Amino acid sequence: MENSVKRNTYFAATLYALIIGFSFLFVKLALIVTDPLNILAHRFTISFVVASIPVVFGWIKLDITFKDMLPILPISLFYPTLFFAFQAFGLVYISSSEAGIIQATIPIFTMILATFFLKENSSRLQKLSLILSVSGVIYIFVMKGIDLKPASSIGTLMIILSSLSSAGYNVLARKITKKYKILDLTYMMTFIGFLSFNLISIIDHGIHGTINVYFKPFINPLFLISVLYLGILSSLITSLLSNYTLSKIEASKMSVFNNLSTLITMIAGVIFLQESLSYFHIIGAVMIIGGVIGTNFLDKKTP
Repeated sequence: MENSVKRNTYFAATLYALIIGFSFLFVKLALIVTDPLNILAHRFTISFVVASIPVVFGWIKLDITFKDMLPILPISLFYPTLFFAFQAFGLVYISSSEAGIIQATIPIFTMILATFFLKENSSRLQKLSLILSVSGVIYIFVMKGIDLKPASSIGTLMIILSSLSSAGYNVLARKITKKYKILDLTYMMTFIGFLSFNLISIIDHGIHGTINVYFKPFINPLFLISVLYLGILSSLITSLLSNYTLSKIEASKMSVFNNLSTLITMIAGVIFLQESLSYFHIIGAVMIIGGVIGTNFLDKKTP
């Protein structure tokens, strides 16, 4: 990989991690105002509208048809549909901290799936680096202290399924990003997310007779700010960034950036929620960052 391409690729992956890192905070804020289905429907409505603006004005020309929806459907099912759905519902039952430690399993799931389905072989040092990164996440949360109550088992299961969905997407995207242009693929994925979440939400409102309050959350400034972040940055832009990155590097390398997202989530807590910064945060951060670097740059196979 040329230096400029490599630089752009890792910049995209880092920016992806940064945006996802803050998304947990905005999901929790949005949940104060409304339920997960409304959040999912409205965030993808905003995402699709924003994605459609350059298409409608002719600034971007798509080379894709509805016939392409069938081969793209499986990847869209994993991401954004199942990934964000399980994440939003899981955060109803557990804290973002608990979700963070569970989602540290994404690189492990991805490496296993990539080994079987993509025949991606990682060196011993890369495997050790991945374990180091995951261990850094676990170390921070163990030192911080997490009260895993039985009542949170539903939320735990939801976040595990979200992590599996992300791993499935990472693996599928490696192949499909070779077939379609990044903009075409992202637009179709956004459209499928918009269609599916709005359909489910409208049916749910229809059953409960609350269709008249479908757009009511938008009158709340907290929800408006949160859903704009989630719709534009955390849905649309991250889809572009992850599709681009996965077209350039292995799925296992990309997935370890999810642990960097967890680190950013904790930093956000320190900055915006006045959470304390302790020595174990620094130790864990060094482990996470070291693991990310090792997984991506220790390519040389060891016996």
